[in-house]
Amino acid sequence: MTAKPEEGSIQSVLREGRSFPPPEAFAERARVRSLEEYRALADRAARDPDGFFAELAGALAWSKPWTKVMEGGFPSENGSKEGPRWFVGGELNLTVSCLDRHLAARGDKPALVWIGEPGDSRTLTYRELHEEVCRAANALRALGVKKGDRVGIYLPMIPELPIALLACARIGAIHSVVFGGFAADALRDRLNDAGAVALITADGGFRRGKVVELKQAADRALAQVPTVASVLVVSRVGAEVSGATMQRGRDHDWRALLGRQSATCEPVPVESSHPLFILYTSGTTGKPKGVVHATGGYLTWVAYTTKMVFDLREPQASHDDGEDVHFCTADIGWITGHSYVVYGPLANGATTVMYEGAPDTPSPDRLWQIVDQTKATIFYTAPTAIRTFMRWGDEWPAKHSLASLRLLGTVGEPINPEAWIWYRRVIGKERCPSGDTWWQTETGGILIAPLPGAVPTKPGSCTLPLPGVAAAVVRKDGTPCAPDEGGYLILERPWPSLLPTVWGNPERYVAGYFREVPGAYFTGDGARRDEGGYFWVMGRVDDVLNVAGHRLGTAEVESALVAHPKVAEAAVVGRPDAQKGQALVAFVTLRGGRSPVEGDAKELAQHVVNEIGAIARPDEIRFTEALPKTRSGKIMRRLLKEIAAKGVATGDTTTLEDVTVLHNLSTTPTDEE
Repeated sequence: MTAKPEEGSIQSVLREGRSFPPPEAFAERARVRSLEEYRALADRAARDPDGFFAELAGALAWSKPWTKVMEGGFPSENGSKEGPRWFVGGELNLTVSCLDRHLAARGDKPALVWIGEPGDSRTLTYRELHEEVCRAANALRALGVKKGDRVGIYLPMIPELPIALLACARIGAIHSVVFGGFAADALRDRLNDAGAVALITADGGFRRGKVVELKQAADRALAQVPTVASVLVVSRVGAEVSGATMQRGRDHDWRALLGRQSATCEPVPVESSHPLFILYTSGTTGKPKGVVHATGGYLTWVAYTTKMVFDLREPQASHDDGEDVHFCTADIGWITGHSYVVYGPLANGATTVMYEGAPDTPSPDRLWQIVDQTKATIFYTAPTAIRTFMRWGDEWPAKHSLASLRLLGTVGEPINPEAWIWYRRVIGKERCPSGDTWWQTETGGILIAPLPGAVPTKPGSCTLPLPGVAAAVVRKDGTPCAPDEGGYLILERPWPSLLPTVWGNPERYVAGYFREVPGAYFTGDGARRDEGGYFWVMGRVDDVLNVAGHRLGTAEVESALVAHPKVAEAAVVGRPDAQKGQALVAFVTLRGGRSPVEGDAKELAQHVVNEIGAIARPDEIRFTEALPKTRSGKIMRRLLKEIAAKGVATGDTTTLEDVTVLHNLSTTPTDEE
């Protein structure tokens, strides 16, 4: 017999379908203050999308006005192989919107607050950041880089990373950041695909007290990249520590070369559709895919979404009351770092916080110490990180005030309700709205998320589309799903930050995003929409399993497992099964570092049955001390699928935070049901 859930428990909250309205004190000062205001804004955007998007773009600094808001539309198999062009005829330089226009009123305001893992720190005002960007842009020009050239960037999370991005944009060069956790082969492939003419790297970086030797990896990669003629090298750890060497004629010291440059550099106007950057996404098969984002549409959307989703207050001249300090924990090697560490906050004149190292170095309260140190008002992180914080224990955030925080956000994957409620309670102290955001590398910015002063939130739901976004859940034939019926998440109308192409591969662009559901953008995510219109993302379509004829989202099973008081984290994958088609395998980490005892697996399996139903009972539960994660905090489920099916992972592991986790998983205790 199952005990009745206690009032207020996660189980009772979910079964009651409880929603959380915005805290009254927050809503009073919010940009959008009620659900009615949200609906009016969304209706206006739906009735007149051109007018709505033109208004958003008008918030940027343009050197030449556009003549048409959008040209073209979604490509089709028999038509165009490119996406729509936005703000046609318009010209701008992105750095003017992010830097120059803030100098008169906010030149001495902190633009970037950086903290390194060893404890060093640096703050750059808008004026100082502008000067550094101009020097770096002039240095690139001195090396022969010009408008349209591709520049690879392979750096740790140090101030030179956003400076490098902005310097490329200043002269119209196209940047392509390669995450610092990638190995030499991955760097080589990305540089070759982009045809990069230059690389900006560092001797190394710090991660959990160890040196990550970036320059040595870069040298191995560059041995097979004939197009790169120049390399700019930042000294972060010291050559004597990293073992880095400089190649005469090719390699240039960042500090020395920038020291010889002027602190002024005229921005190069580019067409709105000019590529701003290429960012490569990895797949389980095939070479990495170069997602392109165009300057005008991308900046329009990230400026808008940063302001609305994080409810940014009007920027002030200094650290006065009412100013927002935006702390996004993402690495700039990923799209979240591009959009919500660099471009979105700077376009809005906010202060953005960067941290170089691991969240548990030197202790598990490092991020909470940074929140108090920087007086961060906004905190944006991944559900995987939140579950890790839960596993470490409430005592770590309890050591710190966290009084400056006024808004919380999550990104990267669907958040399980248990983690959502813990985040709101322990970190937000019940006073901070907590919103899940849904978007992708390809979308450029957030598409579905609550406006924090207006939209009540539900644990586990990303809630409602932002004004200007037309989202739907459909069956495979494109017909709309009924409420709470699982289907495919699609976008029915273009938005400004939609990727316009895949670099050098328009056929892959069309096939990957527009053939599955004709006339729409196919996200590749499974979702459902409840009676109230709220979206619940179930994970990638590949993670929606067919178990004995039933479609079951692995995220739902994971949420049920994590709702059990013994469980810290869980990841669920499918493995081939002769009888059921697919069997459910759960990898589980217990709270408090405890080891499993006899009966734990049966208890957890029955808990899933109680929460979802017998069809969701895991066929196998494997207990493990840790799950394989990237440095950005995402669980690498494709490796878990290989382990579940074959007992060993053979795929690419270059982005793993700790490769030894895979060995432990291959030998971890199992409990067959």
